[in-house]
Amino acid sequence: MLQTLRTLIVDDEPLAIERLQILAGQQDGVALVGTASDGASALRMVDALTPDLVLCDIAMPDLNGLEVAAAIEAMDNPPAVVFVTAFDRYAVAAFDVAAVDYLLKPVSPDRLARALSRVREWRMAERTPAQKSKWINEFWVQNRGEMLRIDASQVDLIEAERDYMRLHVGGRSWLIHQTIKSLEARMNPDQFMRIHRSKMIRREGIVGLKHHGDGAWSVDLGEGGVHRIGRTYLHDVKAIMHA
Repeated sequence: MLQTLRTLIVDDEPLAIERLQILAGQQDGVALVGTASDGASALRMVDALTPDLVLCDIAMPDLNGLEVAAAIEAMDNPPAVVFVTAFDRYAVAAFDVAAVDYLLKPVSPDRLARALSRVREWRMAERTPAQKSKWINEFWVQNRGEMLRIDASQVDLIEAERDYMRLHVGGRSWLIHQTIKSLEARMNPDQFMRIHRSKMIRREGIVGLKHHGDGAWSVDLGEGGVHRIGRTYLHDVKAIMHA
């Protein structure tokens, strides 16, 4: 029997709430327990109604969706949080509040159904309290009008492109709205290292180091290509040979 999800919808736009109500009502195993138009009301309703799922907008005045999700995460037996937003720029921040899924507006019925399935899996899984890592272990990336979850351990190379970062995973790549400086501070240094002012690599992806006649060095990532090492980072990269 399909697990019924008691669901709260949070959005500051009445039309967005109405659309989600219709979409959720068309899904099997969803029971709408209420709606909220601001973050403070959402938290009061979560406390009073104890829903299983909160479908939450992010860009809201005063208390935004990320702050709402952070407050929910601190509760005993918190509901699952699925972000429903028109913007992909919050995808890295969603990691901080352990969102179960990240939906881009307008949400299709099929995409909502997949999110609900993921929520049911999340609720059935054994969840034991654990110390939260300060490192990013997953990314949300935009892919054909929806958000895709990528495990950080799958990322081979990260390259800066102005105010964006391009994540290279195998033969594919995705853009996220983040600067290399802020992202570097969040990546586990045991797994990733910076080799250039515009590049970071996964340590396990290193095939070898190449020395050039002009005194410069490059790092060989196998199928990921060969990438020049910036002089500022050369000492740290060469140190891996003696680790």
